[in-house]
Amino acid sequence: MSEQDDKKIDKSRRRFLIGATSAMGVAGTIGAAVPFVGSWTPSQKAKAAGAPVRIDISTLKEGEQIIAEWRGKPIWVIRRTQQMISDLDQMVDVLLDPESSNSDQPEYADNLHRSLRPDILVLTGVCTHLGCSPTYRPEKAPKDLGDKWMGGFLCACHNSRFDLAGRVFKGAPASKNLAVPPYSFENETTIVVGIDKETA
Repeated sequence: MSEQDDKKIDKSRRRFLIGATSAMGVAGTIGAAVPFVGSWTPSQKAKAAGAPVRIDISTLKEGEQIIAEWRGKPIWVIRRTQQMISDLDQMVDVLLDPESSNSDQPEYADNLHRSLRPDILVLTGVCTHLGCSPTYRPEKAPKDLGDKWMGGFLCACHNSRFDLAGRVFKGAPASKNLAVPPYSFENETTIVVGIDKETA
């Protein structure tokens, strides 16, 4: 075999080794990057521990409810109508804690509508009696709830009732209003539960 043939073999061998080494390097980089990038997304365990949850309300119509989950609990988001907001004033006489002075809620929810925006209500959907999940009943005066019902939440387990601000009725087994979780608006159509308004 001539010296020229040896050089041809060496060049082809060199190209093969460079190509193989480069391919292994790319594969190794991708293999290392996948779990790294994956770590940016909160795991199920992190979500259960309280990682923030984003809720898209762009398609939520007046009177409708969206249910999400945060820390293993249901989070309700309701877009109240103007009538629902107006009716909150008329509920005071039938409520146990109309001023929400004995409630679990952030300071910015210490108002009549218990929310950052009057039209958007955000609540933890767990009854304060024994932890059942009440049902959203927005209709007025249904037969099973009576003429004075102006919409709200009914816990069928023990008949606790809450108005459309999550305030508990007098005489209900539940002794506290429904909790308002910490939340903020990332923009007009996105709520972030778990990131408080003051720290957003």
